[in-house]
Amino acid sequence: MAPRAVWKGVLKIAEVTCPVSLYTAASTSERISFHTLNRKTGNRVHRQFIDEVSGKPVETEDQVKGYDKGNGNYVILEPEEIAAAIPESDKTLTVETFLPCDEIDDIFFDKPYYVAPSSPVASEAFALIREGMKGQKSAALARTVIFRRMRSILIRPHGEGLIATTLNFDYEVRSAEDAFSDVPTIKIDDEMLQLAEHIIKTKAGEFDPKEFDDRYESALAELVQAKIEGRKIKPQKRPEPTKVVSLLDALRESAKGGAGKKAAKAAAASKEAPRRKAG
Repeated sequence: MAPRAVWKGVLKIAEVTCPVSLYTAASTSERISFHTLNRKTGNRVHRQFIDEVSGKPVETEDQVKGYDKGNGNYVILEPEEIAAAIPESDKTLTVETFLPCDEIDDIFFDKPYYVAPSSPVASEAFALIREGMKGQKSAALARTVIFRRMRSILIRPHGEGLIATTLNFDYEVRSAEDAFSDVPTIKIDDEMLQLAEHIIKTKAGEFDPKEFDDRYESALAELVQAKIEGRKIKPQKRPEPTKVVSLLDALRESAKGGAGKKAAKAAAASKEAPRRKAG
């Protein structure tokens, strides 16, 4: 079944327009989810908003947004006031500029969406935009109102379509300087650096998302299935504490291990080759 579009509008570059749809590219809907139950009755429970002074439940129609001015004093904002302040969406994804694909630091990346033409008539304009961006190795920086907020969006070619990634605002990205301010400047010994580089080279590979399993999700699925079947789950073994060794010794041992595994793979491959030829 075709996925459901979360947004439909027009991609606009100068005077060129193309009707497009956005589809969620990453979702957590497949994760195991739980309900909160009353242990005594087995019934589901629901949350209530409680007045923190009177202790009484507050009905939905009596709930309003409030901004704390300080000392517990609030400015009350009515729903219609908030709605009036939010910019209206004209459903236009307006491209403001083009830039190299790697120009934006990925720390600003928020959520990815697939972009596709929303009708067969739009396919030609869509293909023109996609191929033009591929040829120039460019990304498009656009703006639109999505989910009631004005967002900056980075659009990049991706296979037969485009990827639109919403971007965090500057004020949302915390300063790296603050995070790294306590990291001391250390001069690394040449031998240690060479060993580290060697280990990195021996472990070089390619990214394959299928190789990364969600162990937490797998453990939950096994636990749920065992409970359904009435089986007992054996507790996971805790990893043995590692022996404290010097950083240099750890690097040396790691380098030996990497080299040994690489040599073993090469030896196995050389033994297997004659068999394959003979077959």
